Amino acid sequence: MHLYRQIFENNRKWVASKIAQDADFFEKLAADQRPEFLYIGCSDSRVPANEIMGLEPGEVFVHRNIANLVVNTDLNVQSVINYAVVHLQVSYIIICGHYGCGGVKAAMLPKDLGLLNPWLRNIRDVYRLHQNELDAIAGEQQRYDRLVELNVLEQCINVVKVAAVQQRYYEEQHPTVHGWVYDLHNGLLKDLNLDMEAEISKIRKIYDLRSV
Repeated sequence: MHLYRQIFENNRKWVASKIAQDADFFEKLAADQRPEFLYIGCSDSRVPANEIMGLEPGEVFVHRNIANLVVNTDLNVQSVINYAVVHLQVSYIIICGHYGCGGVKAAMLPKDLGLLNPWLRNIRDVYRLHQNELDAIAGEQQRYDRLVELNVLEQCINVVKVAAVQQRYYEEQHPTVHGWVYDLHNGLLKDLNLDMEAEISKIRKIYDLRSV
């Protein structure tokens, strides 16, 4: 219970530090939110969205799940994307994975993981799509790291497929979609430099929803 109670003491200190910097901090925060970023990341406790981006409360709209997946049948993530794009009018959608991701590693193992099976199947599908590239990588760790990156890129493409994202992008050239990987060993973010226009052109024939 000591650790649990410590949370509330930490909270009081945090409140005091914010008020010391700006007496109206919480009044401003409570008034409204106007984040520029939607961040979709992994639930891993070692990857806190605001902190690694150096941003304050109110500046990032956040959704997290195991292995930072964007699944078309997951109403949770789809609702978050829709709200962020249509109502909050975010300018950037970030998919952020991380090296050392347990979900990605689990998906590489031939093992029955019970309830996790259907969720991790989405990562196995990424492996299947990129099997030739991944199987050509000799080192296990390098292959694992590359699957983390490819998983991020495939989730970015899944975001591009969303009707609300397409419709607003065609009208305003926003939001733009970006793929990042966070390195637990040095704390740095790596931009995978997704070319959104190129990805849209590749999938437009099949996934273009402008007529919706």
